[in-house]
Amino acid sequence: MSDYVITTDSNSDVRPEFIAENNLTIIPQYYAFGNTVYGDELNMEPHEFYETMRNGELPKSMANNPAVIRERFEKILKEGKDILHIAFSSALSGSCNNVVMTANELLEEYPERKIMVFDSLNASLGEGVSVYRGVELWKEGKSMQEVFDILSEEREHVNVSFTVNDLYHLQRGGRVSKTTAVVGSLVNIKPILTVTSSGELKSDGTVRGRKKSLKTLVTRMEAALDLEHYGKDRLVCVLHGDCIEEAQNVAAMVRELGFANIIINDVSPSIGTHAGPGVVGLVFYGKQR
Repeated sequence: MSDYVITTDSNSDVRPEFIAENNLTIIPQYYAFGNTVYGDELNMEPHEFYETMRNGELPKSMANNPAVIRERFEKILKEGKDILHIAFSSALSGSCNNVVMTANELLEEYPERKIMVFDSLNASLGEGVSVYRGVELWKEGKSMQEVFDILSEEREHVNVSFTVNDLYHLQRGGRVSKTTAVVGSLVNIKPILTVTSSGELKSDGTVRGRKKSLKTLVTRMEAALDLEHYGKDRLVCVLHGDCIEEAQNVAAMVRELGFANIIINDVSPSIGTHAGPGVVGLVFYGKQR
């Protein structure tokens, strides 16, 4: 169990106590307001970040830094351990490719070591679910190859559905089309979005009203469950952009379906840059997305 470690990036939105408990190495993803760059030593608390957006300042996100990846990976390799890295969707950022390129360079220098990069094809706690699952399997004594294979088999069954208050921030960052954003901006019309099996964002219709949009996340989850293969003991995650009470309401509805293993966490600023304040999402195992 100790011959390899699991690493990920800050876009996975894994809870800080889990990171500390399992001594996970995190590759930072960056964001900036003006000329001030955050993401590593300098960071903003989620509420401060989203409040700054509400006050009209627009942040931008940046991919990870190959130099930082090299420094953190090399430290592990020098300890004689291999690396299984769980990455942010390659369809949404160049970050996964940066990790792959850096890993290939390091493997030339450390040919006796192994680095495997698992492309989650997901974001936020959609990526984070694979981190939680990977650590669980690691603790069971599974080999790095076994963990990689299981995560690969389950990847398309990690469903993500989310809603935002408006689509402006996603459209500004090129994550959805202008046409989709215009439709989503209609009065009291709330969009529902998903992450596809190829790791891209896709509009999945609209509903009228915020309360109904949150309920829709849960009803669509219920319709997409595959309890024969992924039971109610599986982890469910609720993500939010500085709207904890609404996230807790969604979690309560999920508990009514018989799920008890539920994690609620903030959407990190580097993803929140695109989703904006008020994003709420639901992550669960079910049918192929």
